Order: sequence, then structure tokens, then C-alpha cells
Amino acid sequence: MIGIIMGSDSDLPVMKAAAEFLDEIGLSYELTVVSAHRTPDRLVDYAKTARERGIKVIIAGAGGAAHLPGMIAAMTSVPVIGVPVKTSTLSGVDSLYSIVQMPPGIPVATVAINGAKNAGILAGEIIGTFDDEVYTRVDDYKKSLEKMVLDKAEKLEELKYSAYLEQMNK
Repeated sequence: MIGIIMGSDSDLPVMKAAAEFLDEIGLSYELTVVSAHRTPDRLVDYAKTARERGIKVIIAGAGGAAHLPGMIAAMTSVPVIGVPVKTSTLSGVDSLYSIVQMPPGIPVATVAINGAKNAGILAGEIIGTFDDEVYTRVDDYKKSLEKMVLDKAEKLEELKYSAYLEQMNK
């Protein structure tokens, strides 16, 4: 099972992309709010009980100071993937720096700003290293990306750019 946590429910529009991908490949998850600053006791409990609850990977999204992923990683050896959430003040760069600049010994895998879908894919890949069925589902998804691009390339070549753009804008 994957844990998906976020510092605030306002992060849900971004973090839902991880849940949607996990739904697509049939991986179970729990999704909740755990604020590093407003619910520190909940954060400690979540991190310290994650493994015994069956959590194999934690996806943690946060904006601004974005201490959630790092604090979770400091309290568990379950892999943590950080999702920097775009903020209105600094466009998520503050979140990115806060998550990616972890000290030695406390790693947090970090995806792009608002990159929750990639966090879901990475979590699937991690689980897939020891579960062949999950590996196959993630691999099939990634292969579908190639087909999607090749189909678009064929259509663009057939229609030429102006007609292609016209269809895109409908």
C-alpha cells in the first residue's frame, strides 16, 4: 500500500494525480492530510506506524516551507517521495528547495513542482521491483505513452501543423 499525504487539503487538486495513477494501475493507497507544522503529533504517529500499517512508499506533498516530506523521512525508513506544491508567492520554487535539499542520511526522492503523477508512477516502480504484476502494469502504462506520441506524430504529419493546431483548439 502507498501512503499519500499532504500538508493541507488545498494541496488535494495537485495530489489527486498520484491517486488517479495508482487507481489506474490498481495499487491501493491511503490518502490524508498531515501537517508538519499544525499537527506535529499526527506527523510523528503517521511516520512511526507507516511500516506496521503496510505502507511501502509514502508520497508527501507540501507547499511553502514544505517540511512534511523531510520530517516524515526523518522518522521512518519507508521510502518517501516529495511533491513540491506550487505556491502563489514563489511558484513552488520554495517548496522544491525545501524538499530536495535534505541532509545526508535523510533522503527524499523529489519530483517536479506539482509532479504528483510522476510520484505515483515512481511509487509504482518501487513496488514493481518486488511485485511482478505491478511492474507489468507500470511497464504497460509507460509503453502506452510511446503509442500516444507516435499516434500524435502520425496525425501531425498527415494534417500538417495548421490543421493539427485547429483540431487541438476545438
